[in-house]
Amino acid sequence: MKIAFFVNSMADEFPNYATTVLAAQAAVHGHDVYYMTPEDFVLEPGGGMSVHVRAAPTPPKGGYEDHTKFFAELKKVANKTSKLDIAELDVLMLRSDPSNDAQDRPWAEDAGILFGREAVKRGVIVLNDPDSLGRAINKMYFESFPTEVRAETLITKHPADIKEFAKKHGGNIILKPLQGSGGSGVFKVDGKSASNMNQMIEAIERDGYIIAQEYVKAATKGDIRLFMMNGEPLSIDKKFCALRRVQSPDDIRSNIHAGGKAVKAEVGETELRVAELIRPKLISDGMFLVGIDIVGDKILEVNVFSPGNLHTCNKLAGKNFAEKIISAIERKVEIQREFPGQFDNRALASL
Repeated sequence: MKIAFFVNSMADEFPNYATTVLAAQAAVHGHDVYYMTPEDFVLEPGGGMSVHVRAAPTPPKGGYEDHTKFFAELKKVANKTSKLDIAELDVLMLRSDPSNDAQDRPWAEDAGILFGREAVKRGVIVLNDPDSLGRAINKMYFESFPTEVRAETLITKHPADIKEFAKKHGGNIILKPLQGSGGSGVFKVDGKSASNMNQMIEAIERDGYIIAQEYVKAATKGDIRLFMMNGEPLSIDKKFCALRRVQSPDDIRSNIHAGGKAVKAEVGETELRVAELIRPKLISDGMFLVGIDIVGDKILEVNVFSPGNLHTCNKLAGKNFAEKIISAIERKVEIQREFPGQFDNRALASL
């Protein structure tokens, strides 16, 4: 199959990113692998659609030693593009983080979604489903999941609302921007920091709406990042594609690039029950591959754009989850070829 990975920019890709791991695995499977960025789509005068792509080199005989070797070869062609009719692609994986472009390149923020919809019209399987991603471009999407698994949340731009919410929760809440990712702009309000609440609110409010969320006490032990594929927890031989992210002593955030540490996670009945409760929505929205962040019996985040730490999950579990993901994509392509026109993109994304 021909599979393309849509990313924010080639310069912002790194060897251990989940996209690299997936692309390398697709190449090992013998597929044609391409990379594209927000600048690369072209709608032709006659109604056709093409894209400027970077073709990943063909693996050497015996395959790549590991995904870092694949990345080294990819970097050599990062600036070499060729034009391809998008209808030639079988799969387009949208792996950009819109929040990374929101400030400096607002035109690029939803490029993958807009052109992903056009790719669907031309027979390409787009993962995750671009229509649903359009509704998930900020954290408001989180509010559409069952209340039973969500920490109580307030979204507002009025400081008085936030202060009332904080009082309701004994002064212990989390503040963060409605748009953003990676732990950027996240603050914890408690007895020690309450006097700085106004400054926290002002810092976030400059960029839009504010999310105030109840503080879940179990967060002191970190959160569990669990990958979900086709609406189910991703696992091999009863080992889950998951990790526990433990915050550093001087930071409330457990995000790895914010100082958090990744350790092995035990996925038990509580986590599986949370996954089961959100499964119907993930399936109905065509969310093929997502990362959910679980604290206790609550989900704090649902990453549907570019869930990371796949490489670390592989190492901790001693399993190649990327192989299972690529095999699942191959199955979708086979279904579309065997039953052309019988499944829409959202259905294919979760089959």
